[in-house]
Amino acid sequence: MDLHTYLEQTADQVDALFNRYFGSACDELGRASAHLLLAGGKRLRPALLLLAADAVKKGSSADVMPAALALELTHSFTLIHDDIMDGDQVRRGVPTVHTRWDEPTAILAGDVLFATAFEFLCLADAPDNAKVRATSLLARTCVEICEGQHLDMSFEKEEDVSEGDYFKMVEKKTGALYAAAAGIGSILAGGNPNYTDALYHFGQGIGMAFQIQDDLIDLLAPSEVSGKDQASDIREGKKTLIYIKAREKGFDLSQFRGEIPGENVEKIISRLEDLGVIAEVQGIAEDLVRTGIRRISILPDSEEKDLLKELGSYFVRRRY
Repeated sequence: MDLHTYLEQTADQVDALFNRYFGSACDELGRASAHLLLAGGKRLRPALLLLAADAVKKGSSADVMPAALALELTHSFTLIHDDIMDGDQVRRGVPTVHTRWDEPTAILAGDVLFATAFEFLCLADAPDNAKVRATSLLARTCVEICEGQHLDMSFEKEEDVSEGDYFKMVEKKTGALYAAAAGIGSILAGGNPNYTDALYHFGQGIGMAFQIQDDLIDLLAPSEVSGKDQASDIREGKKTLIYIKAREKGFDLSQFRGEIPGENVEKIISRLEDLGVIAEVQGIAEDLVRTGIRRISILPDSEEKDLLKELGSYFVRRRY
């Protein structure tokens, strides 16, 4: 099976289960909690967890499916709260939860998903000691995501954000949940500590690369491809790796904060290409993936191991 087919099938399976569990909510809070879950998505974190489990023990993905749902529940909880903090109006083609309802309801909806994630994690068919370890890992991950989001917000008030600061932020905000997905998949499937460690760091590395690629897509992809305003990170003054590398080369992107006419976006891209910024940032993302793939070389050869490698490569090839 190729990766595209695997991801499509996994997304369909996850969507069907979310419809079964959350599609008939009767009360307003239940509908608000289910709103983003039912709006679709790539379901990459559940796919990573299921692939990691099967790479460790073939056929174990069926037993750990509730844990895969738990990872998507966690992701959705963070999206609801992020949308409130960022004041975003649209997510996955639908109004954000705080826009469709109100901020207090959205906060509670996120809290419901956060708690429900741990309930689903405990429904996995795995030994109790493995579920305790998985629960501990997910709890620690949620703290890291909050720390990463706080760092990202704090960067808005700082002019001198270093490359190290950026990597620390992205490791927590984005890398941590991908790391947890791969690590929890291994733990629940009975993976030994070396396999679990390798998969955890594989997930962390490709998750960080995913965020860097997101930064590139924001700059390079036309609005009709990305679904949002092109170069919105520059308009908002976000301290992305592109911003940091450009500043190192004497090109301060903060001068473009605010509205940028379309033709100026093309000029900015051209200047960044001439300076080698885009190629350098792309190379950093690709290095993170290559390092992650080397880490999982210790896993036994399998179709799932090959799909994990393809998933890492996809994270830095995708265009939306």
